[in-house]
Amino acid sequence: MSLPIFSAQQSLFGIGSLADNLFAPTNRYRLFAEKVWPLLAQARPVLETMYCADNGRPAAEPVVLAGVCLLQFLERAPDRVAMELLTMHLGWKRALHRDLDAGAYDPSLLTYFRERLLEHEQGRLVFDTILDGLSDVGLVAQRVRQRLDSTHVLGVVRQMSSLECVRETLRLALEAVADPAVAGQRPAAWAAWWERYVESKLDYRAEQQTLWEKLDQAGADAWAVLEWVLALPVAVQAQPKVTLLARVFEEYFERVEQGWRGRRQHVSASIVNPHDPEAQWRTKGNTKSWTGYQVQVAETAAEQPVATGEPTRQFVTAVETQSATGSDEAGMQQVLRVQQAAQRDRPSELYVDGAYVSAALIAQARAQGWELLGPAQPAVSKGRGYTSEDFTVDVAARAALCPAGASSTQCSRLEEAASGKVSYRFEWSWKCRECARREECVGKNQAHRSLVVSEHHDVLQARRREMKTDAFTGLMKRRAAIEGTISELVRAHGLRRARYRGLRKVALQNWLTGAACNVKRWLRLLAWDLEAVAA
Repeated sequence: MSLPIFSAQQSLFGIGSLADNLFAPTNRYRLFAEKVWPLLAQARPVLETMYCADNGRPAAEPVVLAGVCLLQFLERAPDRVAMELLTMHLGWKRALHRDLDAGAYDPSLLTYFRERLLEHEQGRLVFDTILDGLSDVGLVAQRVRQRLDSTHVLGVVRQMSSLECVRETLRLALEAVADPAVAGQRPAAWAAWWERYVESKLDYRAEQQTLWEKLDQAGADAWAVLEWVLALPVAVQAQPKVTLLARVFEEYFERVEQGWRGRRQHVSASIVNPHDPEAQWRTKGNTKSWTGYQVQVAETAAEQPVATGEPTRQFVTAVETQSATGSDEAGMQQVLRVQQAAQRDRPSELYVDGAYVSAALIAQARAQGWELLGPAQPAVSKGRGYTSEDFTVDVAARAALCPAGASSTQCSRLEEAASGKVSYRFEWSWKCRECARREECVGKNQAHRSLVVSEHHDVLQARRREMKTDAFTGLMKRRAAIEGTISELVRAHGLRRARYRGLRKVALQNWLTGAACNVKRWLRLLAWDLEAVAA
């Protein structure tokens, strides 16, 4: 599609020219038009690369569509409502420099625009544009303290049982290969498969044993379907629903002497609903479980005194989406990589909770010139006896003292072949024989006490000692505000419920959510400053 002629100037027939007196200087739509719209207009050269310069009918103006996407997440409006507001709402017209009689857009244009952003790897464009604008006006420094935390995002699909998931995947695969062109090559069992998985519904009132038998039968049928598809043209074999069936079959069934049997335990990160294969099931603790994704949220944590009632001056610096089964450590590394790719400096200090902290990560952060601040996990305890915290260990000197004051007699360096992780094992051998604390320290079936620690154990022990100080408790108060930011993103912008299916689309949603939150905070701060000047 070709692009229309674009002008950043306000039209004589725009709301800003005809009815600007309706909008006070502190009105958020006016402030949006004055501060945010120019940033979006500056991003048009990037948006132009997603379109053909002079081919096809003129497209809807991409800067306007980017602004609509931002406003709809700012006001939590679905596509159809957003387009109605663009047509009927004077505030939206003022914000996006629209003429009073500007024609309406079809809501489907927003879907195509989002797909175009993802197709050209520009999902972060709006978020980065707003964040760069905040940096340019001095509200977000290049190297600043940040805080980080994660929360779950519920997918738009429900969690299915093993039998439901396999049967639904079979139905989708059968419908995908029900091509009249291959009708003559259908096996004799085709009619039975179609009746069993496409036309029939599962009776959930059946006994447990009957349901297990149905799962085993579904596995045998899935294997037969996959074998039959192998004889079909490559175009049929490569259909997404067919490859999805192959993956589901591998995850849900295992080979036995009689054939194939449904697994009694799920494979980690297995598909739970074929309508969104990337939405995964996860449980966290004893009370929280969900099907969907996980998102990492970072914001600035600069110490700036604020007056009573003054809006926050902290802004979201990262909203990174990962699979539900991803770890917080991997999420933090993803946030840092993205910030580095965007040519933003690493935070001077990053405040996190215990899920992000390990001895290796603390040491890595210091080697890179920044501090990872969060509580270290306590030493593993087996219920009785001494833990590693009760020993005095000097890894550099390869020396250790037990709680009784005896030095180790042997130190061994251990390195895992797969990961390269290095650790050290200290042993006390004969010194434990006559020790008065032997029963408290040495296990029942052990000849003597041994201790295995990581190569960064000194760093870990220093953090554990630091955690007991009032100064560290004061530092950790800076992390607490991220909980309020996540609550704001959830309640005001719908962060915790996915609108779309698939990791890339959910990531786009979360970037737009973060951008909307930053815009809202910026507009409130601008209005506050204007009111303070007027007073």
